[in-house]
Amino acid sequence: MRLFKYFVSFVVLALGQKTVWDGCLGKGPVEYRTNSSKNRTFDPVQINSLYDNTMVTAVYETLLDYKYLKEPFELKPELAEEMPVMSKDGLTFSIKLKKGIYFADDGCFMGGQGREVVAQDVAYSILRHFDPNNASTGKWLLQGRIVGLDAWGKRADYAQLPAGIQIKGTHHLEIKLVKPFPQFMYALAMGYLAVIPKEAVDKYDKDFPLHPVGSGPWKVAHTDRSKVILERQPKYRREIFDLQAEGYDPVIHKSFGVEKLQGKRLPIVDRVVVSFIQEPAAQWNSFTKGDEIQSAGLPPEQLEQVLQSRSPITLKKEYQDKYRFHAAQEFGYIFTDFNMEDKDFGVVADPKENGRRRALRCAIRKSFDWQARIDRFFYGMGKPFPGIISPDLDGYRDDVSRDSITLDIEGAKKLLKDHGWNARTLPVLRVGGVAGVKTRQMFMQLRSFLIKIGYPKQKIKPKEYSTFSAFAQAVDSREVPLIGMGWSMDYPDAENVLQRYYGPNHTPGSNSSNYSNPEFDRLFEAASVLPPGAQRTELYQKAQQLLLDDCVVISGFSRTGIHLWHKNVTMYPRKDVIGSTYKYVMVEE
Repeated sequence: MRLFKYFVSFVVLALGQKTVWDGCLGKGPVEYRTNSSKNRTFDPVQINSLYDNTMVTAVYETLLDYKYLKEPFELKPELAEEMPVMSKDGLTFSIKLKKGIYFADDGCFMGGQGREVVAQDVAYSILRHFDPNNASTGKWLLQGRIVGLDAWGKRADYAQLPAGIQIKGTHHLEIKLVKPFPQFMYALAMGYLAVIPKEAVDKYDKDFPLHPVGSGPWKVAHTDRSKVILERQPKYRREIFDLQAEGYDPVIHKSFGVEKLQGKRLPIVDRVVVSFIQEPAAQWNSFTKGDEIQSAGLPPEQLEQVLQSRSPITLKKEYQDKYRFHAAQEFGYIFTDFNMEDKDFGVVADPKENGRRRALRCAIRKSFDWQARIDRFFYGMGKPFPGIISPDLDGYRDDVSRDSITLDIEGAKKLLKDHGWNARTLPVLRVGGVAGVKTRQMFMQLRSFLIKIGYPKQKIKPKEYSTFSAFAQAVDSREVPLIGMGWSMDYPDAENVLQRYYGPNHTPGSNSSNYSNPEFDRLFEAASVLPPGAQRTELYQKAQQLLLDDCVVISGFSRTGIHLWHKNVTMYPRKDVIGSTYKYVMVEE
């Protein structure tokens, strides 16, 4: 499963939650209290959600990170001494590590004293993903990328490095790729490749996922089903916050008061308490009490109460006096894939029948009323965009036709009629989803869309699954004709979403639509080895157009998120792909 991928039913297009950032003043040491969905593990090879990634990158460090304030996102060195040097052919990356970076003190080390982070730790952390004993969720990131690494996984001998990972010195290593992979730099900033010490894995074995030992700003002081408590890591290096280096732009950031962070040593607070409060209403109630949670996402049901205007988004005066706020489109989107191997809606060998099925998929897409969906279930907060390459991605272009997201009832009816579809010949459409009230409501709205183009009501049926896991398994088994999904980006490049339709990535891989088109695969492969630029963008756009022409996907829509926080907290809540953000938060008493 991809790190930021989460399945939702076609009728629950926004089941996944974004991280909510909440803080609180503590007694004694300054404490920052934050709310999140529950994380499952602290082991980088096992993470599979935004929340796992947030916890892992609080305790561990990656070679690279993102500048805290920079928009668009821009990488910076973290454990690396400088940005990795790439060879002219794009195949070799030379990486030098900072000296004097130490793992936290822990009983896994000799004398309990944390040792220095070295190049061998980076190599070990990469190898663990290809050790079959670990069942890595992040193996996809480097599979087929590094010379000899896949073959190494057949023997998993840590004493023998693959040819593509070479230690050049205590703090220097080289990584050799099979073919150019420009996104490799982004991979080095992901929690999957956080750097860990072998001693901790050897000592704690099966308990290691809940006993992390890293070089990051925090140590885990306590963890249970209700919360995680992080405390300042005494050996964390001297890091001073620099507004300009982190991408400060007064036009964007002046109203947030982040100038107060200038010159502060990181982390700023002494302790972070991450509570797992799942209900938005409970989060909001705690936030508005004033002496508990210090920051919260604005629940949709509170929009009328809190907002003075939605365009532009402004708060009513009583809320302006108490809180700062930030509104932005999510760095991701929600959409629906057709299962291209479905017996009624997918691809078949006969060209004529294939044309009829394509027309059926296109008609269904034309019936989808995005504005009605957004107004009814997202309180009008968000914007649809054509295709799958969202506006925040490298590779986006704003001249894509909007036909794919335009409601066209008459056009849909004509498509069905011209290709012989009628009430008798239309197949039964079973809409899968996790059982629930909202699922049923969204199903009924979808059914109303389809009835308008002549789809018989009795042929549109819900198929509910008792749990999310059962639904996800049905998707992987290719049982679901329409697959509603949400995708939060792993990195800011269109390759990250286009790979979801690359033939070899079919289920149980990331290609949940099981789309198989040789021309798409050719374009994707050609683009994936190119550096950013006009040539790559053109290939990305051609590949996206194939998806639209084949009516593989109903897409897309990015939600608008609104975050509020008390004025005694200084922070900037745009955290889509950034890892350890707690260290930048300041709480004033």
